[in-house]
Amino acid sequence: MARLPLENIRVLDLTRVLAGPFASQVLADMGADVIKIERPVVGDDARIFGEPYLRDAEGNRTRENAFYMSVNRNKRSVALNIASPRGQALIRKLVLSCDVVMENYKVGDLKRYGLDYESLKATNPRIIYCSVTGYGQTGPLAAKPGYDAVFQGECGLMSVTGVPDGKPGAGPMKVGPSIIDLFTGLNVANAVLAALYHRDAAGGEGQYIDVALLDCGISALSHYAQIYLTSGEVPVRRGTQGNGGMPTSKFACSDGAIMITSGNDKQYVALCDAVGHPELATHPRFHTNVLRVQHRDEITEVFDAIFATNTVAYWLEKLGEAGIPSGPINDLEQVFDYPQAQHRGMRVRAPHPLKPDLDLIRSPLNFSATPITDYRAPPMLGEHTRAVLAGELGLSEAEIDALGDEGVI
Repeated sequence: MARLPLENIRVLDLTRVLAGPFASQVLADMGADVIKIERPVVGDDARIFGEPYLRDAEGNRTRENAFYMSVNRNKRSVALNIASPRGQALIRKLVLSCDVVMENYKVGDLKRYGLDYESLKATNPRIIYCSVTGYGQTGPLAAKPGYDAVFQGECGLMSVTGVPDGKPGAGPMKVGPSIIDLFTGLNVANAVLAALYHRDAAGGEGQYIDVALLDCGISALSHYAQIYLTSGEVPVRRGTQGNGGMPTSKFACSDGAIMITSGNDKQYVALCDAVGHPELATHPRFHTNVLRVQHRDEITEVFDAIFATNTVAYWLEKLGEAGIPSGPINDLEQVFDYPQAQHRGMRVRAPHPLKPDLDLIRSPLNFSATPITDYRAPPMLGEHTRAVLAGELGLSEAEIDALGDEGVI
């Protein structure tokens, strides 16, 4: 049986909510043994972020909500009070067998518990320790708290997202998902993998990683940020219009809407033929992409009128035959019914104590030699506490019972 890429790696996960748990889930999907530490009774803050909650066999609402379940599959949950000296001692013992520690507490918070990098490095010099914070470990805002929506504003994302000035509904807009958290999670996973490679394949050692949501948000602005750095011009909101090849936009059809991208001059000529207006290919203001970008609003209005004359299905067939990048604007019900998403198996199932066939999102990673084929449901609070303390630390049933009586677990 093929092994997963990270089967020999163990991660002690002290993160909560979204960015950190998303990162550790990426590692868990690839086979890392992720031991998630949660507060007894309360658990990860994400568990109380609201509806919808998983229902049990009788239809009763449980404490397992969709937000938590989205970023905690393939992990083990240990309910442990790290504010207690005995809880801290147990963490230090677990660190001895771990490769990675991840945390997203406020800057300096874990030092008072002896669970900061320098303290745990003394316990295990090979440890890779990653801190995920809003603003990083240094700087004038290092101590400031923040959430994804705040960073979407601060990093500039909202300034280039939303309806353009001068049009109905104009103004900056938040992206639907907590996208800065997710960008950060991917950066964290990449950083941890790079540090593991440095340690294990390049003859290096353990190290400390400082990742900030603000930094990741600015980095994710990519070409928008580079436009400003190159030209000094501040990019503006363009709604659904693209920033490069034109026409790129959402176009309303007679029964819905589609999204298309005409990325270069060749595609533009094919687009003009596909919509029955070959004369637009030689239009004096549209015949090169530089001109189409300069006249973006005008060309968008021309194609708005064209696409309004027929249905989504009609235009997608025409555009598909012509090789024009295009697609429907799906809601999530349509996404999971979409033939390509079904073929790619983006919905997977895993047994859960409350539901034998819990639907989950598949990892988007596909390995030929080490495929990700099996999924474990996001753990219930403390589901693996006893197993981890007994199996990894060798505690007896009586010792574990005593920890429970003391409120440590």
